[in-house]
Amino acid sequence: MGVVNVTPDSFSDGGRFFKTKLAIAHARKLAREGADIIDIGGESTRPGAAPVSEQEEMERVLPVLKEIADLCVSVDTRRPVVMSAALEAGASMINDVDALSAPGALEAVAKSACAVCLMHKKGDPATMQQDPHYDDVVGEVKAFLKERVNAAQGAGIGPERITVDPGFGFGKTVEHNLELLRRLSALSEFPLVAGLSRKSTLGKLTGRPVDERLAGSLAMALLALQGGATILRVHDVKETRDVIAVWQAFRQ
Repeated sequence: MGVVNVTPDSFSDGGRFFKTKLAIAHARKLAREGADIIDIGGESTRPGAAPVSEQEEMERVLPVLKEIADLCVSVDTRRPVVMSAALEAGASMINDVDALSAPGALEAVAKSACAVCLMHKKGDPATMQQDPHYDDVVGEVKAFLKERVNAAQGAGIGPERITVDPGFGFGKTVEHNLELLRRLSALSEFPLVAGLSRKSTLGKLTGRPVDERLAGSLAMALLALQGGATILRVHDVKETRDVIAVWQAFRQ
């Protein structure tokens, strides 16, 4: 899953692909490099990010989506209105950091045939990294994801359409993220999405700024694969493809 942020303020590449033509070109480039899914988002959910309006989010995302709808496109949104518009415009997947908890979100997804990613996060982006606490991070994340999977299935979303994401960096410390990574297989009842690329945990572990975290991101990708991740959400598709090729050859 290759990331295309159509935002001015995302933590890694905010602003680089804010213009529609640049976002489309980048999506095409990631597809050529081996991305099976293009994940486009019009609202940054980085720690400290402020929300944008539904209208602004759609004005960012939909023009890009309409030009790349021949690809398998995931739209990263937590708003039911945006979900419905994206699905009508050709999205194949909804990637929701709120795990379809907003009123109307389950219904918006259920009426389509799209795939969905249900993610765990603790708190809102603006405040989620202010001293997050868990008694048992893996157990609590697992219980939350199970509840949201049950809600999705209860709304008519078949299990073959569902993936889950433990939400690395979303209301979690470095220690929480590492514990989730160590015990990732405990969450693998459904296909797992792992989003570790370039995140602040890597900055804290390596001391590297965000544009120098490729090596750390590739190490995280390999650890996630070993833990049972099915989908890797990454910025650096070509390099991650090489990791996957080596890992698959080793296993076989």
